[in-house]
Amino acid sequence: MANVKKLFSEKLSVANIGIENFQKTLLQQNIAVAQIDWQPPANGNVELVRLLDILSDERVEAANQEAFKRINDAEPLLVDVVYAKDVLPNMKRNTIGHAGPPLAWQDMCGPLQGAILGAIVYEELAETLEEAEQLVLDDKIDFRSNHSLGAVGPMTGMITYSMPLWKVENKTFGNVAYCTFNEGLGKVMRFGANGPDVIDRLKWLENELAPALKETLVSSGPIALKVIMAKALAMGDEMHQRNNGATSIIIRDLMPHIVKTQQNNKELHKITDFITGNDQFFLNIAMVAGKAMMDPVKDIKYSTVVTAMSRNGTNFGIKISGLGDQWFEAPVNQPEGLYFPGYSAEDANPDIGDSTIVETIGVGGFAMGSSPAVVRFVGASSVDEAAQYSKDMQLITVGLSPTLIIPPMNFTGTATGIDARKVVETGILPVINTGMAHKKPGIGQVGAGIVKAPYLCFEKAVKMIGESLD
Repeated sequence: MANVKKLFSEKLSVANIGIENFQKTLLQQNIAVAQIDWQPPANGNVELVRLLDILSDERVEAANQEAFKRINDAEPLLVDVVYAKDVLPNMKRNTIGHAGPPLAWQDMCGPLQGAILGAIVYEELAETLEEAEQLVLDDKIDFRSNHSLGAVGPMTGMITYSMPLWKVENKTFGNVAYCTFNEGLGKVMRFGANGPDVIDRLKWLENELAPALKETLVSSGPIALKVIMAKALAMGDEMHQRNNGATSIIIRDLMPHIVKTQQNNKELHKITDFITGNDQFFLNIAMVAGKAMMDPVKDIKYSTVVTAMSRNGTNFGIKISGLGDQWFEAPVNQPEGLYFPGYSAEDANPDIGDSTIVETIGVGGFAMGSSPAVVRFVGASSVDEAAQYSKDMQLITVGLSPTLIIPPMNFTGTATGIDARKVVETGILPVINTGMAHKKPGIGQVGAGIVKAPYLCFEKAVKMIGESLD
């Protein structure tokens, strides 16, 4: 009884775990309180908790360590420029690769439909957007997910028969991956624009820039991309929304060979202007490096490591190493961030693009702590908040990269190897830096921001792999 009286008579210092309303009530009474964020594992879902217990199996741990090792052992090299028609499986003139998991035309968002119609005109299968849409409605167009083609593309992700592609080889494992060129800024097909100026630029990429860069890579030889990415992290890039440093480095590597191989001064000037005027030139290269690094991580029995994340503007999908090429999908989330003048959240389409492949290797949103300059551009409130995102990602990954380092965070490696188990257990969701497209086709980019992967994707994957081990 004396102890109870003492409790009510002395000044209290309280640690409150979980529900924030208790903290607010105590603060209103001028009681010192430390708030400890906590929630039950798997959001309190008893069946998921049981499956997570099964997935604590040593076979899963060993498989995830093998996945982590393969990611870190990867050596992606930029080796060539090729054309989709020559290298992608079953690629025909009416084949259109798009970002994210597969989906039907009627389920596609505005920018994706707009980009597809523009791509049909680009391939000269139709002269107008109206004719292009009729081809779609007549089932004359073969839609394919880019990942099924061994490739990736930003935002809408258009890959068609005639498009030039970067080719990256993973020297360690011998696999290859492909990605389109970055179109530059302004109205571009990746953001759903499809006007004549968009088509003309794509034709120039196909007919002028691609042959020049192919010759350039013959002259330069393979370019080690992980080295560039490591340097760029030290220069303030995170390799998703900010690629200024990486773009500068690869331009320095390429430019002497471009000058050496291009004899036409007028075309050389145009190429130079295009490359140096596009801060996101390296983004597509980072994406294909990520694809080449993650493909060897597929099909490791028992592994719960995420090998791909992608979105098509309607659904968000992930793939899990131990479950092969199966997509686990959920409705995609709406990014939060900053909008260009004249636009607002009412104009923006939900998240879209294959570019989330960079987060699977530990950069992009996972490396935001390396990129103070990107903080306000994507709507974060402070440098500390950006660093906290990177720290949070350490709680849902297998380990820290030994080569991709964040200098501002005391040279900590980036969080690498998303573990679906940890996402479900903690409720911490992978954070992604992203651009935002207008929800109507033909307009283009309206801003940039931060988005999180939907929890349901990971829940579905954990259920399937957990039940397989049960």
